[in-house]
Amino acid sequence: MRAWLLSTGLGLLLISQGAAAGTVLIVGDSISAAFGLDTRLGWVSLLDQRLQKEGIADKVVNASISGDTSAGGQARLPALLAEHKPQLVILELGGNDGLRGQQPANLQQNLASMIDASRAAGAKVLLLGMRIPPNYGPRYTEAFAAVYGNLAQEKKVPLVPFFLEGVGGIPELMQADGLHPAVAAQGKLLDNVWPTLKPLL
Repeated sequence: MRAWLLSTGLGLLLISQGAAAGTVLIVGDSISAAFGLDTRLGWVSLLDQRLQKEGIADKVVNASISGDTSAGGQARLPALLAEHKPQLVILELGGNDGLRGQQPANLQQNLASMIDASRAAGAKVLLLGMRIPPNYGPRYTEAFAAVYGNLAQEKKVPLVPFFLEGVGGIPELMQADGLHPAVAAQGKLLDNVWPTLKPLL
């Protein structure tokens, strides 16, 4: 809250002004791009609605692209930071890295670079953790899942440990492909993020 003193013919007038609205930039893949759904029903749109309901004036910019990897997000991020000048960056990437069997070390390096770039641009960062199906084998799936906890500890960033908690693997909450959350899951995705996100706004 800012207060301004204006000189008038009747003396000093105190005007209160709320904090300026910020921008929340979401850099993600098909889950945040609402693949297979009307985007107005996706969790990002629900987030925008919740901010309005809570009286939070921050603007939500969804820069998510279906099929994107951490390398793709890293390549796109500098231009996004320059254009939108966000106060908060939400990183929801890695699922496609895992499905393509890419090395967890590369995923960690790419996300670390995105965290550093976001902070250098003056933004806070929220990291959304992902896991991949167990058919990739325990060694790979465990190494993949560990990337997010490692980054949260190393970079001291807030983490939602598993973005699809309570959604992944539940048939009625997933689309027919078994990979993308259905409409019924979108509110749950937002609820998974909200407790960690709200203090950052």
